[in-house]
Amino acid sequence: MKKTIFTLATALCCCLDINAQATSPAEDAYIDSLLWQYDLNEVVVTGTRVPKLLKETPVQTRLITSSDISKADATNIEDLLQTEMPGVEFSYAMNQQTHLNFSGFGGQSILFLVDGEHMAGETMDDIDFSRLDMNNVERIEIVKGASSALYGSNAGGGVINVITKDATRPWTVSGGVRFARHNEQRYRLNLSASGKHVSNVFSASRNSIDNFNVHNGSDPVTRVVSTIYGNESWVFNDKFTYTPFSGLKLTARAGYFFRELTRVADTPERYRDYSAGLRGVWEINPSNNIEISYSFDQYDKSNFYKLSRLDVRNYSNVQNSFRALYNHSFSNGDILTVGADFMHDYLENSKLADPVHEQDQFDAFAQYDWIVSPQWEVVGAMRYDWFSDGSLSRATPKITVRYKPLRNLNLRFGYGLGFRAPTLKEKYYEFDMAGIWIVRGDPTLKAESSHNFNLSADYTYRHFNFTLTAYYNDIRNRISSGLPYYLPGDDSQLYLNYVNLSGYTVAGGELSVQGRWGNGLSAKVSYALTDEHLAKNKDGKTANNQYIPARKHSLTARIDWEKNVSKNFGFNLSLNGRYLSGVDNIEYKDYYNIDAGTTEVHYPAYTLWKLSATMQIKKRVKVSLALDNLFNYKPEYYYLNCPLTDGTNFMAGISFEFYK
Repeated sequence: MKKTIFTLATALCCCLDINAQATSPAEDAYIDSLLWQYDLNEVVVTGTRVPKLLKETPVQTRLITSSDISKADATNIEDLLQTEMPGVEFSYAMNQQTHLNFSGFGGQSILFLVDGEHMAGETMDDIDFSRLDMNNVERIEIVKGASSALYGSNAGGGVINVITKDATRPWTVSGGVRFARHNEQRYRLNLSASGKHVSNVFSASRNSIDNFNVHNGSDPVTRVVSTIYGNESWVFNDKFTYTPFSGLKLTARAGYFFRELTRVADTPERYRDYSAGLRGVWEINPSNNIEISYSFDQYDKSNFYKLSRLDVRNYSNVQNSFRALYNHSFSNGDILTVGADFMHDYLENSKLADPVHEQDQFDAFAQYDWIVSPQWEVVGAMRYDWFSDGSLSRATPKITVRYKPLRNLNLRFGYGLGFRAPTLKEKYYEFDMAGIWIVRGDPTLKAESSHNFNLSADYTYRHFNFTLTAYYNDIRNRISSGLPYYLPGDDSQLYLNYVNLSGYTVAGGELSVQGRWGNGLSAKVSYALTDEHLAKNKDGKTANNQYIPARKHSLTARIDWEKNVSKNFGFNLSLNGRYLSGVDNIEYKDYYNIDAGTTEVHYPAYTLWKLSATMQIKKRVKVSLALDNLFNYKPEYYYLNCPLTDGTNFMAGISFEFYK
């Protein structure tokens, strides 16, 4: 593993011919045009909590733009991340619950935000990804590595911040429909209006797909699934902005989410979310600004009994959050940021030993962005978190350094201490897992901690942009489910506890190359290496891993050709795909009879590709056609973890946009 990180770091330092020298005004203008071409002059906020140009942010940030989202034609964030980023895989565990593997980190260590606000609720340690519908999303900012110094617990592996659109025209009406196999349907509608002092953006979407059956080969070595569950979901969001005078911006938002999934015909599962928030940003003067916000999020689960028409709620997570943030800019460009958050976390879960638990969380943080010289920038941050349940507290530092020897070259180094506090569920769970075993929480769990080192370089030259990153994570006291066991003298019931594991490390890196040419052709290839060493129990045995481990090699590729034939007609052809290497996982042959022992399940390498064509008519109407899973890939065995596809899928859609 150390050899892996050393090799990546050496490649990062040697692959570029660096010669720091002055450039002429004409060369500067040419370099600026290149930076615009690759979105490096876009403003991002996630890495430092203050607005920064992407080319100048000291923290390596991956940006997925609205153009990228449109070309991918993704329905939700699960579709988008797998298309755009190597090292990301969404797999499936018990009952086909979706689980994220993000370069060796699970969903419980990746913090998802919407406009900087937290999301409530989880299932199998992951949020409900279908809530993150791509309708009305402006961009997505992704920061890999420990971000606990700015965002606290659950950000030990990184932060993914979904930024929604603002109204920019007097009025806009847009929407669309798309259809595909298995009665898949997608409907979208967006309405926005903007005046001198007020603006409003409303979005609505409906997505649905039916259950469908799949076929397995003979003699599977462990449990397989034969039915892939579909679902129906509705998402509504509204954002109202009032600017009474220059420098003061007030924003109110509200949202509703509903999803229904049918595993049992007479008892569909229902998932709901209610969200709201208020935010005020006051720019006192060019050097000082204050942000104050309140956020509410309630995520519920229930079972709907059709015969009795009863909708019985069995889970509710409610979060009330308050935040205050202050920024001061010095005359030399330095920025001081201080802030504090308070959250009241309420969890009602019928699967807890005591169905209701509550917890208060408080944090305070400070960051100083030091512009040492035109070439050097150093950012240091420190955060203190406190949790009322168990009086757990933790201080987490982070430091990042950016060196800019050339206008089109950035070198970055960072170290961060990450941590993750045990959740209320992991402390107090008491759940009969489908008669297999009883899953138990442990109130004495220790918090996870991790040391994260990262090194990166990005370089723009002529038609190309190159990005190379390397990282190393050492995680202590990782929280996971342990191995099943019987109570002494009783072999009638199995138990499975949440435990702290030791010795987990993950190292790797990513290389991305993209090019754009004046004839409308663009291409991008990204490769990720993930080298993880699994955690052990106290007895030295590898813990039972119900989720698929990280695949060591992965690659995403995309090529686009955009052409305007006339003033009223243009088209875009796109081919994108991903490759993931094979991986082996130790699993029980029969989860209902662990005495049958374990077996090594091989998940083969696979590749999925999508060919799409979009025709634009009078800049108002778009017609799209696509072949997803172009080469008709089908898993031989549909184990608990595998891509849930049964072959090539034809998609057809139409969208419109009218505006003033």
